[in-house]
Amino acid sequence: MPVHAFIFPGQGSQAVGMGRDLAAAFAAAREVFEEVDETLKQKLSKLMFEGPAEELTLTENTQPALMAHSLAVLRVLEREGGITVPRKAFVVAGHSLGEYSALAAAGAFTVTAAARLLKLRGQAMQKAVPSGMGAMAALLGADMDQAREICAEAAQVPETGQTEIVEPANDNGGGQVVISGHRSAIERAVEIAKTKGVKRAMLLPVSAPFHCALMAPAADAMAEALETTAPKSPCVPLVANVSAKRESDPVRIRDLLIQQVTATVRWRECVGAMTEMGVDSFIELGAGKVLTGLIKRIAPDASGISAGTPAEIEAVLKSL
Repeated sequence: MPVHAFIFPGQGSQAVGMGRDLAAAFAAAREVFEEVDETLKQKLSKLMFEGPAEELTLTENTQPALMAHSLAVLRVLEREGGITVPRKAFVVAGHSLGEYSALAAAGAFTVTAAARLLKLRGQAMQKAVPSGMGAMAALLGADMDQAREICAEAAQVPETGQTEIVEPANDNGGGQVVISGHRSAIERAVEIAKTKGVKRAMLLPVSAPFHCALMAPAADAMAEALETTAPKSPCVPLVANVSAKRESDPVRIRDLLIQQVTATVRWRECVGAMTEMGVDSFIELGAGKVLTGLIKRIAPDASGISAGTPAEIEAVLKSL
C-alpha cells in the first residue's frame, strides 16, 4: 500500500481563475470559499475567479486565497470520496504559507483561523520592508553551499565595507535555491552567481523579501497573533519548513511558525525526510503543480499527483 503525504502549495502557485471550476462543480468547495469571504469581509473568491491579477498577487490576498483553494479541494475529496487526512495521510507539509493550509487540513487550525492568520501574515510581511528596499532572486543550477557562498560575498558593500542582508530563503531542491534580502545585495548576488558556474540567476517579481532577517517585524506580528490563535495538535504530524522534521506538539509548531517568517524554507530536506519515513506518494492539494514538479526532481522514485481542478480531483478519487 502506498504511504501518502498531503502537501500544500505556497506563493507563486496563484492564477486568476483559480477555484472557479471547483466552485461551479462542487457545493463543498463553494462553502469553503464563502466561509473565507465572510471571515475576511472581502469578496476574495471573486478576486480569485475573475482577477485582476495585480490585486490577486498582493501577498495579503494571495496567502488566504491559496489556503482557501487547498482546503476547498480537501473538502471535496472528503465529501465525494471519504478521503480524509487522518484516514489517508501519513504526514502533511506545506511550502511557506502552505504550512498553514497543511495545519488547517490536519485540524490544528479552523479554516476561519487560517484565513485570518494568513491575511495578517501577508499584511505584516508587506509592511516589514519599505517598497523597493528588498528583493528576491532564483539561483538555478545551484546547491545550498554555493548559495551560501554567493550570499556571503554579496553581503559586503564594496564602497563602504558595511554588510547588507542576503540569505537563502527557499531550498526548493533540484538545483533551485531562492535568495532574499536588500535589493542592492541581491543584485550583487545575481552578478556574482554568473561567475560561480550557476546556470541561471534572475530577480523574481515579488513584492517583498520573504524568509530573511528583514522580515523580523512580521515575525513579531505573527508571534502576537499566534498567542491568541494558537494551533491545536494536528491529527497527523506536520513536516515543518524550519526543522525539516515531523512535528506534533502545538507549542513547538507555534514557535516554528514564528521562526518560519525569517527562516529558510527547507523544502528539499522536508521531502527527503518524508521519503525516509516511508512516504512514496505525494498528493498536492490546491492551485498549480509547483510542488509536484519539485517532488519529481527531489524524489524521482516517488509518485506525485496534483489536485486543483474537477478533472484532477476525479483522478485522485480513482487513485486513492
